[in-house]
Amino acid sequence: MRNSFSILVFLLLLFFTVPAWGGELLTLDEVVQKIQDTYEQTGQVKAHFTQTVTLKAMQKTQLEEGTFYFKKPKRMRWVYTRPAAKELVINPEKAWLYVPADKVAYVQNADGIFKSTVSVRFLAGIGKLKDDFRISFTGDKKVDKAGNYLLDLVPVKPEEGVKKLQVAVNRDSFQIVKVILFDPYGNVTTLAFSAIEINKNLADSLFTFKPPAGVEVMKQ
Repeated sequence: MRNSFSILVFLLLLFFTVPAWGGELLTLDEVVQKIQDTYEQTGQVKAHFTQTVTLKAMQKTQLEEGTFYFKKPKRMRWVYTRPAAKELVINPEKAWLYVPADKVAYVQNADGIFKSTVSVRFLAGIGKLKDDFRISFTGDKKVDKAGNYLLDLVPVKPEEGVKKLQVAVNRDSFQIVKVILFDPYGNVTTLAFSAIEINKNLADSLFTFKPPAGVEVMKQ
């Protein structure tokens, strides 16, 4: 459960638009500052997501999708709809992982998540890319075929379940349009988003969870 929470929280620096071409290429420092500024101006997000996880040891790829909600500070909700329903809900007090098929909901105090480093700094809206990551352009290329900036982000301090992030950044909006997470075991998680709505009015109640009747609650 902890790994699921930490990986998903870590990916909350994603705020997305459609890739676009535009302007002359900027320096690495300029790109990083633009991303930081964009992140700080984005307080709420709703989007459809597709999550692909490739497990190296099992030589298996898993595909899931659903709807993602995020609100500063310290609130998010992942509602998985395919291939199986489940929900991950985090607010300043509690973190819930609900698996309807198993009739079980796992819960822990949110403090256990917020004490991690990079992920929580971003979740709380106080993260600083230059302080938290070693950042470089990916390989010899600054951009991909769609014209997005390509960056590698390596946590300055070890982060549980995270070896490196590779991100594609829109050249016009400086929002991250794709992220690939590499873990220390060779597994790869890719998130793609669509139907994105930014800075809409998301009620705090959306980020609360009450276990349905008959569901076993297991504390972590």
